[in-house]
Amino acid sequence: MTTTARPRARAAELARRQAAGREARRRRLVMWTGALVVVGLLAAIAVAVASASRGDGTAVATGEVTAPAHATADGVVGVGRDDAPVTVSVFFDYLCPFCGRFEAANGAELERLVDSGRARVELHPLAFLDAQSDGTSYSSRTANALATVADGAPDRVLAFHQGLFRQQPEEGTRGLTDQQIADIARDADVPDAVVDRFGDRTFVPWIADVTERAFASGISGTPTVLVDGSAFSSGDLYTAGPLTEAVEAAAAAR
Repeated sequence: MTTTARPRARAAELARRQAAGREARRRRLVMWTGALVVVGLLAAIAVAVASASRGDGTAVATGEVTAPAHATADGVVGVGRDDAPVTVSVFFDYLCPFCGRFEAANGAELERLVDSGRARVELHPLAFLDAQSDGTSYSSRTANALATVADGAPDRVLAFHQGLFRQQPEEGTRGLTDQQIADIARDADVPDAVVDRFGDRTFVPWIADVTERAFASGISGTPTVLVDGSAFSSGDLYTAGPLTEAVEAAAAAR
């Protein structure tokens, strides 16, 4: 190697090492950023679980994790016949505006499919937007209320679910009060004896547990909609029609 070539080679090698170092640092940063996002999500769930009632509507999450009657340990509140040919699973948060859009477009059709026996709807209430309700834990309070209805008046679940979305508050607000949630339940013909249990917050630990399980299983946002276990991807979730067509086609193929 000539005298002139040696410095050029050393410079090239130094540049290569510096570039490799920058790439390694970038990858570590991406890895740690992803880890911090996951930790932050789990921490937010843990804060919701640990929050104590101050008499202002904040959810209480103490005690054992107990699934409601007519619900499963992993978070399913079922509506419709067990032997329906198609199962539609919906993961949602009652404060999620996109979930509200999904319900506005598809709620009536899902009810029709349930009533006709062609579909069973599995509701998965989650609570990860509590921090967006100005300290009132709105997501946990409404999800707990749904779980309480599933426990004591399962035939009124869908009507109550629809009522909550019809009066969905905006993110960043305090949301509906406990009294307003109770009024929606009574308008859905939920018995007073069941509505009176909303304030016990019995199922807040279960809601926190199933929320953590959902994200651990790969659910990354809401609404997430599955048709017979597969993510719905053949149309717009926020337009009436595509989901219904997919369910009808699946039912006809059985």
